[in-house]
Amino acid sequence: MGDFNLALVIVAIVVCVIVFLVNVYLLVNYQHPDDVNQAYFPKFVVVLGLSVSAISILMLPADVANRQACRHAIYNGACNLTLPMKDLWLAVYILDALLVFFVIPFAMFYYEGDQDKSVGKRIKSALCWMVTTAIVCALVLGILYGIIGKVDFTVRHLSSSTSSFPSTWEFNSGQQCIGNTHQCSAYTSSPASEKTWTMRTTFPEYVVALATIVGSVLFAIFGGVGIACLPLGLIFSFIRRPKAVITRSQYIKEATELGKKAKDLKKAAESLHQEEKSASKGRKFRKNVKSVEKELLQLEEDVKLLEEMYPQGEKAETTWALTVLGYLAKLVLGVLGLIVSVAWVAHIIIYLLVDPPLSPFLNVVFIKLDDIWGLLGTAAFAFFCFYLLLAVIAGAMVVGLRLVFITIHPMKWGATLMNSFLFNVGLILLSSMSVIQFCSTAFAYYAQATAAQEIFGHTFESLRGIKYLYKYNVFQIAFVALAGLTFVYYAAFGWRRKKPSGRFQLST
Repeated sequence: MGDFNLALVIVAIVVCVIVFLVNVYLLVNYQHPDDVNQAYFPKFVVVLGLSVSAISILMLPADVANRQACRHAIYNGACNLTLPMKDLWLAVYILDALLVFFVIPFAMFYYEGDQDKSVGKRIKSALCWMVTTAIVCALVLGILYGIIGKVDFTVRHLSSSTSSFPSTWEFNSGQQCIGNTHQCSAYTSSPASEKTWTMRTTFPEYVVALATIVGSVLFAIFGGVGIACLPLGLIFSFIRRPKAVITRSQYIKEATELGKKAKDLKKAAESLHQEEKSASKGRKFRKNVKSVEKELLQLEEDVKLLEEMYPQGEKAETTWALTVLGYLAKLVLGVLGLIVSVAWVAHIIIYLLVDPPLSPFLNVVFIKLDDIWGLLGTAAFAFFCFYLLLAVIAGAMVVGLRLVFITIHPMKWGATLMNSFLFNVGLILLSSMSVIQFCSTAFAYYAQATAAQEIFGHTFESLRGIKYLYKYNVFQIAFVALAGLTFVYYAAFGWRRKKPSGRFQLST
């Protein structure tokens, strides 16, 4: 038993180190050339945030493995030698909330500060914004915790009279208890005996609960859209792929047109920069900034498409072959993703929305995979949790491209600025809270008797004021509804080739 727990600790340490190194690799390769050898504090926040989000997702499978560590123990104190998962959960999620609401906003305010100002003034300005945010959050949390920071558990008062032992012990479905009446008083208690047991929750658990509610709203919207658009987007990208290489004359014509549009966009950006210096940042200015961001993103997509249709250099044929293979890979991944998305939606409907559940479904699949090999079910469990987080990120990008009030922060290989990195890391951290809570509920049968089940299952679903959102499955219903609408929309319009709709698009 001690060896098993020691092995679990070693695996956890190794995984944390691997996650950290992978995130450093992503940062180095995704960062914009302008951020090389500078902006070290935002980079540290990015790596830390990505590591916390990945580790928090992996902690749920680790919680299941930790529960199994003492399941077959032959002495009662074995479970005391396992990892303190409840304390680890609270520590990780408190760190998650601090990063989302305080550290990342400070880093973004500092990075986006006026470059003409000194470092001290930029830090002062960022601190002012962060302190203001901290005061507002502290007041809201303190007031809510003082007024409604309690859990209401529904309990039933049971009582039973004594009875002499019978000469024979016979128990069946018709005789559950001892006595001539073949029933117990406790067994036949009326619903009127139900009472509410109220106790105050701990402040860390309440902070995690409120942060999870905020994340659940984003999860229901972005996750519902992303669970459908993530696989369908890959499949329809293959359908809309360039079928052949264009001629040189067509390439010159399109490149000239894109060059003119790039010059117009540069003039618009310079004009906005001058307007920013004049301190006239009104509603119209912000709207124009978002319009330029959209047009710049579309222009980059057009340039990428043109480069795909007319590969250049000595290895042009190899480049075109890799492009074709890339679209084939998108098709394969899209089909596999569609299977996973359908399995997710089906599992939510038959296990969470139907009362009583029709079947444990994926819970049974994970258990059977564990019977085949100890870590196979845990690995599949982790994959489904990660896929849900990827769906949330995909949905955020799709919705952000279509709604004006959401700032667009695309992630591009070798061209991602730190403010875009920080925005997406904040989104991932906030969504990871709700993903873990959602997975602990969706896979309650598989993850039963875990620390996550205790925190996210019993406590959250009994919090005063919040419990009704879980009681009536508000987030699950919104998730499934948006997934269905997105699937219908993509099935009807997603396969069509995009037509030019703005100034900064291909003319053909």
